[in-house]
Amino acid sequence: MAESEKILRACVHCGFCTATCPTYLLTGDELDGPRGRIYLIKEMFEKERPADARTARHIDRCLSCLSCMTTCPSSVHYMHLVDHARAHIEKTYARPLDERAMRTALAFVLPRPALARPLFRLAAALRPLAHMLPRRIAAALALAPARLSSPSCVDAPQVFAAQGARRKRVALLNGCVQTVLDTSINEATIRLLTRLGVEVVVAKGVGCCGALPHHLGKVDESRRYARANIEAWAREIESGGLDHIVVNASGCGTSVKDYGHMFRNDPTLADKAAHISSIAKDVTEILQEIGFAPSGDAPKLRVAYHSACSLQHGQKISQEPVALLRTAGFDVVAVPEGHICCGSAGTYNVLQPKFAEALRSRKVANIESVAPDIVAAGNIGCIVQIRSGMSLPVVHTVELLDWASGGPKPPTLG
Repeated sequence: MAESEKILRACVHCGFCTATCPTYLLTGDELDGPRGRIYLIKEMFEKERPADARTARHIDRCLSCLSCMTTCPSSVHYMHLVDHARAHIEKTYARPLDERAMRTALAFVLPRPALARPLFRLAAALRPLAHMLPRRIAAALALAPARLSSPSCVDAPQVFAAQGARRKRVALLNGCVQTVLDTSINEATIRLLTRLGVEVVVAKGVGCCGALPHHLGKVDESRRYARANIEAWAREIESGGLDHIVVNASGCGTSVKDYGHMFRNDPTLADKAAHISSIAKDVTEILQEIGFAPSGDAPKLRVAYHSACSLQHGQKISQEPVALLRTAGFDVVAVPEGHICCGSAGTYNVLQPKFAEALRSRKVANIESVAPDIVAAGNIGCIVQIRSGMSLPVVHTVELLDWASGGPKPPTLG
């Protein structure tokens, strides 16, 4: 609470954040912008009261895109504030039964690939019946891919040797939902890194980063996942050493980089968590650091780069992916309103389908306005969200870089 008070006091209510808040742009409602949400959170905490339906509704509508943090001249750390508010809402607000059931199911199933895979297959089979189902369920069915790849052998715990002289040794967070929805991303990441002299470890015991339950206010579940990852990577550091933790899903990367804050008051884990956060890197940061050079025969495609919110706002990484794609020989074009969220935001596109669909339509229109051949992004959630709204191929940035340096053509391109 003391931490939240400091954040609340930093806000001078200037309103600059409203200009870049996706939900405020859609509704024009002050309570659907950061300044209005800060007012609701302040009032709730100061009066030490349980969350009510109005507070829950407007906080739930927040995407946690963190565009407001990029815009804020007072450096208000909105991320930690809204995380605290979500945890308080989860503990004190009695949601309607159907809503509670949906949120519980998402937090339980999605971080577990063994459960998520059959669920996505069922969703694909039920898609023709979507028009007969409630909107939230229909939205979830629409996001399920028509076909899933088989589980990839690269996602099992193992070590991938560097080609040539070893330059670095890193651990890859292979993730949870990503290993079900698009196995080619981790495969391309490992090929690319090992080709550049990086030994890649998929550590035993690593799974979901904790972001999915965390954004649902389920703090205890989130911390369990995070704790397991920290302990697994700490064992790997002790046994063989690690230069970095590499993350290729920017939503997960923002979460892992915050482990130090998450466990700052835990005497048994604070130091380990802080170290893990300090060595965590997005895959594009690593590629810039070690020096990426193309060597393949990828065609000179016109690429619209979608900058995921968790990358550009959460991690302040915006230029590295663009520079890498240009180095690879692609014609990279900027997407208008590139700072505005696509509407994915973890489970947001399932829980808030009306807002998510509006933001997706806005994003797709902006992408199509620059007439690209292909769309690249650095986050699986964005990839799935944008794919569901357009016919152009949408791939992960690392797939294009792998292709340009001797790897195979991304499967999405046929």
